[in-house]
Amino acid sequence: MRKRLFGTLLGALLATAAVTAPAVTAAAPAAIDFSGTVALSNCSGSLVKLPGAATSGPALVLTNGHCYEGGFLSPGQVLVNKSSSRSFTLLSSTGGNKATLRATKVAYATMTDTDITLYQLNTTYDAIRSSYGISPLEISTAHPTQGTAIKVVSGYWKRIYTCNIDGFVYRLKEGDWTWKDSIRYTPSCNTIGGTSGSPIEDPSGKLIGINNTGNEDGERCTVNNPCEVDQNGTTTVHQGTNYGEETYLLAGCMTGSTVDLNKAGCALPKP
Repeated sequence: MRKRLFGTLLGALLATAAVTAPAVTAAAPAAIDFSGTVALSNCSGSLVKLPGAATSGPALVLTNGHCYEGGFLSPGQVLVNKSSSRSFTLLSSTGGNKATLRATKVAYATMTDTDITLYQLNTTYDAIRSSYGISPLEISTAHPTQGTAIKVVSGYWKRIYTCNIDGFVYRLKEGDWTWKDSIRYTPSCNTIGGTSGSPIEDPSGKLIGINNTGNEDGERCTVNNPCEVDQNGTTTVHQGTNYGEETYLLAGCMTGSTVDLNKAGCALPKP
């Protein structure tokens, strides 16, 4: 989970960003900019909505499970409808700070099988659109496809990374955690600390995943050094390779803006 910024490292990273951060990649297509993205205190995220969900309903913000303000969740731990007052900086299309949004609760969070935290806000999509002219990213309901061109859009660093989906990982193991069917990027998405939770967008601007980790040092299955495990149990390590988690599973576990883990076909872990 090297994409999360801890308080002790934040100042140093900000001070040295001009030296250590990779150059911004080629400009994103007009349809993909910073609209709908947010910055957290230690991570990136996005304002998201299911297709067909009422715009009059409470708005949602999505980031990583390991970005949860209470710290890393234990393997097997799932949070549902937990009170939260976390704030988020909503960005304009060009990356400027547009507004501060605030959560009322963690609707869902886990670091098991996937790595997500979904916050419910104290305002609606309609209110955000009316006040700030910003619409949410639409969550794709389909499994992503190998070779798809993608943009990883970091609200924290206000950078857009451009690459392709290199493939999918049967099991991605990092420390005590295991994630299923993770997205592996081609090398040009060389994401850094603070990009955790960044939306992964396809060429149409739909949300197909969120950025979450990468192998820094070539170590095997340790924290900040995830390893890949295939269906035969063979483990491989790809130093410098970065990964994301798919988000289409959310569609099977939600009705409008409400998480419903009892919904038929829901495959997200349950408490």
